[in-house]
Amino acid sequence: MATRRQLIKNSALLFGGAAISPSASFMDFMKKRSFKIGACDWSIDKAAEVSGLELAKEIGLQGLQVSLGSVSDNFHLRQHSVQQEYLSMSKSTGVKISSLAIGELNTFPYKSDPRAEEWVSDSIDVAKNLDVSVILLAFFYGNDLRNDPAGKAETVRRLKRVASKAEKMGITLGIESYLTAEEHLEIMQQVGSPAIKVYYDFRNATDAGNDIYKEMKLLGKDNICELHMKENGFLLGKGTLDWQRIGNALDEIGYYGDGWMQIEYAKPSDMGIVESYKHNFAHLRNIFK
Repeated sequence: MATRRQLIKNSALLFGGAAISPSASFMDFMKKRSFKIGACDWSIDKAAEVSGLELAKEIGLQGLQVSLGSVSDNFHLRQHSVQQEYLSMSKSTGVKISSLAIGELNTFPYKSDPRAEEWVSDSIDVAKNLDVSVILLAFFYGNDLRNDPAGKAETVRRLKRVASKAEKMGITLGIESYLTAEEHLEIMQQVGSPAIKVYYDFRNATDAGNDIYKEMKLLGKDNICELHMKENGFLLGKGTLDWQRIGNALDEIGYYGDGWMQIEYAKPSDMGIVESYKHNFAHLRNIFK
């Protein structure tokens, strides 16, 4: 199957040779397939800080994945006043609030902590107020679901209870974990709601021993809501992942998701955040546009 670059090249030759402009439908397609690139606020050392939007602007990012907050600040993004601060800063910087994330679930597990259900439910209201469509639910460390059938079962029960609210409000809850594609699909099927999808991280999946190319084909374009792009201590393009091949694989399955991909940990220890993330942004932009 042709890659995005091949499609653009072939179409340019076609339209150039015919001395006519590309059709509106083709241009709409290419516009839609152009991913927007942001970063996780915690990976630029601005977790749950509104100033993260200013740093994102300095880097040149189009968006910022924003943390709901932490237990220590009672997940302050639930407060309307804090939401207004973010909306105001987003408007002034031109940096979009691209999606939300609840990283604290790694320490206060969704699969077992009784408070976590309220946090996730409230995050749906926050997402709606901030006009974002995806919320990342983290399942690592204390919230890891691997080899935990009881944890999986309880997670399914809790997701079933909140899924209808997410559906009605047009919000997707993205599961990010070390589980295989098959295990993710099993959870989604058991919940039985289009509001539950996979938040895919190529580095995490590779580190867990999964074949990311087979997984992308198995999950398909409709079961992945958003992407993390990282290399854990290396710049994108300098680690072990082949980002051009990943881009081609996403093309092959016709993936677009919510249109966003977020740069996470992709910074060498001897390089600053701004310099690292400018490189990472340029690397992804070269592949995905």
